[in-house]
Amino acid sequence: MSKFELKLPQMGESVAEATLTTWLKQVGDTIEMDEAVFEIATDKVDSEVPSEVEGVLVEMLFNVDDIVQVGQTVAIIEVSGEAGTTVAADANAAKAEDKVEATPEVAAIENSIAVAKETVAVSQDFSDTEKFYSPLVKNIAKEEGISVAELDAIVGTGKEGRVTKTDILDYVENRTAPSNNGSVVAAPKSAPTPQSAPVKAQAPKAAPVVASAGDDVVPLSRMGKLIAQHMTASIATSAHVQSFIEVDVTNLVNWRNKNKNSFQQREGEKLTFTPIFMEAVAFALKKFPLINISFDGDSVIKKKNINIGMAAALPDGNLIVPVIKNADQLNLVGMAKVVNDLANRSRNNALKPDDIQGGTYTVTNVGTFGSVFGTPIINQPQVAILALGAIRKVPSVIETPEGDFIGIRSKMFLSHSYDHRVVNGALGGMFIKTVADYLEAWDVNREV
Repeated sequence: MSKFELKLPQMGESVAEATLTTWLKQVGDTIEMDEAVFEIATDKVDSEVPSEVEGVLVEMLFNVDDIVQVGQTVAIIEVSGEAGTTVAADANAAKAEDKVEATPEVAAIENSIAVAKETVAVSQDFSDTEKFYSPLVKNIAKEEGISVAELDAIVGTGKEGRVTKTDILDYVENRTAPSNNGSVVAAPKSAPTPQSAPVKAQAPKAAPVVASAGDDVVPLSRMGKLIAQHMTASIATSAHVQSFIEVDVTNLVNWRNKNKNSFQQREGEKLTFTPIFMEAVAFALKKFPLINISFDGDSVIKKKNINIGMAAALPDGNLIVPVIKNADQLNLVGMAKVVNDLANRSRNNALKPDDIQGGTYTVTNVGTFGSVFGTPIINQPQVAILALGAIRKVPSVIETPEGDFIGIRSKMFLSHSYDHRVVNGALGGMFIKTVADYLEAWDVNREV
């Protein structure tokens, strides 16, 4: 008999941890190959983690609601003799292969495992406290020199008062300097000079809300809480600026009406406006690569791939953003197939972690709900997001060689939010104008 360690797998470049939400198996249960053992949740998606071997679950190393780092062992599975030998052999072969050539995926996993090992060491430094802290919080505390007493004094906003990553980072940002005897004293302030950095204003705390008699208090779902934190963090991080432009999509509407039935008969897919909009955005991102970036402190990371996130509604009313990978390499048929597939799996809660990872730009269709335009919040760590307004028939001035006249046209608004720290008004405006020009110049005789 041998034992197999089931670890939390890598779930994307920006995901370092997840919350264990449900154990699907208990100690003593038999587990089949690829059978789900537990469920996890990140701020983007819920997912099941399957077993890589057949065996019996003998140890559960985390409880429900615990935070697990990528690469940490979550469960121990006892494998029968021959299978155990095979697993060990496969592992040794994989290690030998890694020595020959370490792929980016393997490097990411090895880095995550190193972080996990470090958090174990960190946890030993905080053995004097009775409070629970996630390995990530303990790691930040260690790096910032925060004592056990300081950590215990932080007021947590997580479940049951638990200190979250945001809580400790806020504390670090506003922390005063520790004295030699370990107590905390105010950091000395130098006299202001023209070169001094501006003092960051403290955000006012929201007044407590009191429910009145007859009010229905509905707790936020776990995903609702994560989305709220993600949106608040984005507003606090990026300097949001918006540009708006009205687009005449009459030719596009007429073309789709003419071709949607034949397209569905031939391809077995519905032809919606969404893949057309995604094609236009991919074209503009290729023309303006400085929109397809992330901002990291003092550096700009120019993304090699154009991966467009597509905001989609979940059955519970929340939104999720599956990603169209390498969108600039898809023709309209391919784009329609990917868009429809992601939309269908979003509605059925069937997305996988990889489906929502790696986005470099996001598009949200507020027009689906009748909105003319909106001011969307940037999906971090991206630097821009486009909102598509509703398509409406409106009276419009039409210019002709014979003069101007009033006609009925199909029009919509595009709303572009971008991070003014790295995207100026000229670049943000040129990008949205390029998308608009692409849509307005749509050839009514284009073949599908």
